[in-house]
Amino acid sequence: MSFDDKEQSEKFMRHAIALGRKGMEAGDGGPFGAIIVKNGNIIGEGWNHVLSSNDPTAHGEIVAIRDASKRIQSYDLSGCDLYTSGEPCPMCLSAIYWARLERVFYGFSIQAAATLFDDEFIFSELKKPSAQRRIPEIQLLEAEALKTLDEYTANPNRIIY
Repeated sequence: MSFDDKEQSEKFMRHAIALGRKGMEAGDGGPFGAIIVKNGNIIGEGWNHVLSSNDPTAHGEIVAIRDASKRIQSYDLSGCDLYTSGEPCPMCLSAIYWARLERVFYGFSIQAAATLFDDEFIFSELKKPSAQRRIPEIQLLEAEALKTLDEYTANPNRIIY
């Protein structure tokens, strides 16, 4: 779908916003709703379930990506667009890249939500070398761990994703 169809894009965004409101009013989490669209059809949707599921990864975008992937039986969402009520956080942005989504349309910005959510802090941490981040990263048993990586690499039937 081309962004030339502003009316259709706005319809999809309103649906994502409505999902965010639904989840927020149910007490599931913040006002974050998202849908995945392919060829003008919604193939996945979700809203924030962080509070209701006690899962810090249950953001609206992640839930929508999981739903779309399950529906089409593929981790590869190439050719799909994401509509989300709020600009994606660092975790969701990473998932968007892993899923190979085409484009992201969002409502409110990270800056607008900054008083409630600490996305800016995470973005600033990711810019730092790992040794300077607040949460230490400590490498252990590299040789043992590399054995599994080498085995996967040697497998002629492996899937690179």
